[in-house]
Amino acid sequence: MGFDAARVDCWIFDLDNTLYPPSTRLFDQIDVKMGAYIADLLGCDPIEARRVQKLYFHDHGTTLSGLMHNHDVAPHEFLSFVHDIDLAPLAAAPRLAPLLDKLPGRRIVFTNGDDAYADRVLAALGIAQCFDAMWDIHAMHYRPKPEPSAYTAMIAALALDPARCVFVEDMARNLAPAKALGMQTVWLDLATEWGDRAMDADAIDLVIGDLNQWLASLVESDALG
Repeated sequence: MGFDAARVDCWIFDLDNTLYPPSTRLFDQIDVKMGAYIADLLGCDPIEARRVQKLYFHDHGTTLSGLMHNHDVAPHEFLSFVHDIDLAPLAAAPRLAPLLDKLPGRRIVFTNGDDAYADRVLAALGIAQCFDAMWDIHAMHYRPKPEPSAYTAMIAALALDPARCVFVEDMARNLAPAKALGMQTVWLDLATEWGDRAMDADAIDLVIGDLNQWLASLVESDALG
């Protein structure tokens, strides 16, 4: 059926590599911190630490989830360590804020990161005031996207009508549970090595390559109704 903006009254956005581009390379910093944490935890070399990190990410949705499952890692300690990074590469996004503000209805950040990190990122981008709510890894009880419970719990807690929601995300695999619940879905295809992993084309209503450009096309037309 394609994407119908006129029936959306709740705009749900992933955070990392969605509200800012991968070119900022924030995850390069986080990768280094994760590797250091795992190497210290397991007493292994950096090569083995990276293997474990990526294995857990692909098998459990996040590295943290794998570490909690296999090593009883304390989530707050891990998240505090790996998110202690330099956010200077995040230039303020002056064009994004007015576009977000023109979207009708509620705006929500749905992230596998934690709220403290997400708050810092949104502030650095100059868009913190554009959002009404956040659903983070703590709220998910550490069962991250694409675990269906992450979505159903958010819907219940925030009193969302899935049929009136759209979810925008750079990782295609995270869209399938949203689509199954009745949300519209938009895949931000940034041609990254992870973006199309486990993609279900039937779970995607629209593919875009530039978030700002897409939002501008919506607010500058009559698509929003």
